[in-house]
Amino acid sequence: MTDTSNSSNDAAAAQDTADENSAAPLPPGVPTQEQISAEIAESHARSARDHRPGENAHPLRDFAPYRSAVLRHPTHELVKVDPEEIELASPAFGHSDVSEDENDLTIQHAGEPLGERIVVTGHVLDGEGRPVANQLVEVWQANSSGRYVHKRDQHPAPLDPNFTGVGRTITGADGSYRFVTIKPGPYPWRNHRNAWRPAHIHFSLFGQAFTQRLITQMYFPGDPLFALDPIYQSIPDQQTRDGLISTYDHGVTVPEWATGYRWDIVLTGATATWRESDHEEDHA
Repeated sequence: MTDTSNSSNDAAAAQDTADENSAAPLPPGVPTQEQISAEIAESHARSARDHRPGENAHPLRDFAPYRSAVLRHPTHELVKVDPEEIELASPAFGHSDVSEDENDLTIQHAGEPLGERIVVTGHVLDGEGRPVANQLVEVWQANSSGRYVHKRDQHPAPLDPNFTGVGRTITGADGSYRFVTIKPGPYPWRNHRNAWRPAHIHFSLFGQAFTQRLITQMYFPGDPLFALDPIYQSIPDQQTRDGLISTYDHGVTVPEWATGYRWDIVLTGATATWRESDHEEDHA
């Protein structure tokens, strides 16, 4: 795991590109989807020329199609700090700190949330494929209409009074985790004209110190918005992008109740899961 964003409210941070999506017109000069798609294709072609498959797995900080990242990513060298000068000890998260039902996002209110109920499960693994036990895993997401419960998300989609979109759990001895939730919807964001984000769930995993945290996103198979999304496409390597997509697993489904998806998270090594902190602090 590596250093990540210092955001104290990740659900709020998710709104940085989902805010003000009402009927307000975009200013002149905002690029079209066709222009963004052409820039994505040009960037990928350049990466394919300059790098071997699997070599360029990290997202590009200055990825031009992702307009806000170009304006906000760091432009100076990072300030190095002696680890002994900062407090690295973190709380020891355990099963007594997280109740068993916090992994079910569908039972947090009096009524049933609207949408497709799903089970999301998988394993947290290290670079050698060994399970990582007792890890705090947190998730947050939009509702089935693609709306976050946040004042900055004002695009014209309904809120669900029975869905907040936040949950957490602790991995088991075999590194496994499991969430019950509602499949999120896509949502518009003002990166360019008619820009939409593919449906996704944000994941956060804590390590053994405050500076160790992985924040990433899980997507769903077959989403037609993948090719159009600058955030997803900011990762030059196709194999790495594919690693963010969950797999439908009929064995995970609950008959007549929920469909199931499986997604493993690899913390280190050549097959490590992409992390948002490698890109920027905008967790859209």
